[in-house]
Amino acid sequence: MRVAVYYHNQDVRVEERPIPQIGPNELLMRVARSGVCGSDVMEWYRRPRAPVVLGHEIAGHVAAAGKQVQGYKEGDRVTAAHHVPCNACHYCLAGHHTLCDTLQRTDFDPGGFAEYIRLTPLHVDRGVFHLPPDVSDEDAVFVEPLACVLRAQRRAGLRRAQSVLVVGSGIAGLLHVKLARASGAGLILAADINEFRLQAARRFGADAALPAEGDLSALVRQANDGDLADLVIVCTSAGSAIAKALAAVRPGGTLLFFAPATPELMLPMRFNDVFWRTDLTLTTSYGASPADYAAALVLLHHRRVQVQDMVTHRLGLSQVGLGFQLVAEAKESIKVVLDHDR
Repeated sequence: MRVAVYYHNQDVRVEERPIPQIGPNELLMRVARSGVCGSDVMEWYRRPRAPVVLGHEIAGHVAAAGKQVQGYKEGDRVTAAHHVPCNACHYCLAGHHTLCDTLQRTDFDPGGFAEYIRLTPLHVDRGVFHLPPDVSDEDAVFVEPLACVLRAQRRAGLRRAQSVLVVGSGIAGLLHVKLARASGAGLILAADINEFRLQAARRFGADAALPAEGDLSALVRQANDGDLADLVIVCTSAGSAIAKALAAVRPGGTLLFFAPATPELMLPMRFNDVFWRTDLTLTTSYGASPADYAAALVLLHHRRVQVQDMVTHRLGLSQVGLGFQLVAEAKESIKVVLDHDR
């Protein structure tokens, strides 16, 4: 079978590997579509593991089911979570499933950028999801990123009629815009340094798109009747953007750090300016649980969140190198989807 092996962002090779063998409690999944995630091109994170088969946004069908598998059969259309929790540890019982050691250790074999992957018994038990007929394989590629956005907005306590500022309008930021709109947020603002993405933010539900190079807090006040934002969601790793986001959240508001930063990034800040007498909440969100996947699939099934208009590039698996280049350059791409039949 063909697999895309990551060496670095400019070197992603299509190679041949044997089709994985499955056990009696496992599934073999034929991947039809996959999405290139922004995290796939974070070289500081990926290169230490290279060469590696990445890919975690997938859709396809069951190619073979182990003899003891129940609930899934050959031909079933499915998507799957690459990381799955134990559901029994301290973190899982406290609702922090993405902190679970088991979740951190589980993954696809070999990775989503492959024609076939093996799904372990743990995946089969709690991390595989049937696709409704009206959810296409391309739609289903968005289950994982939308699940992560769902979890993040839940952790941030997004409420109806809140003003929301999304800093960074790549695919994650734009999904935040779409979900905030579907969830009944009030004024929704998006900021970026890329005009292409600012235009996309307007199309996808932002009331205003703000150039991030300027005085962002002043621009927020102009758009929000003199007030700062109730909720600021940071979807970029740029240190300057993080500083501007801190200045754009109102007292009593929440700042959610969604995107990871490079390991060396420090946050210089005056403690009193940020925390004392401000009642600010600073929080983070990583990944998603199986329950978030299920909820995301429901949103896609009922068209509460539309994603078809987010795909800017449809490439074959053989063109995976181009896909990584488009995502890494972050110029005029939003979502890059790979067709594994090409």
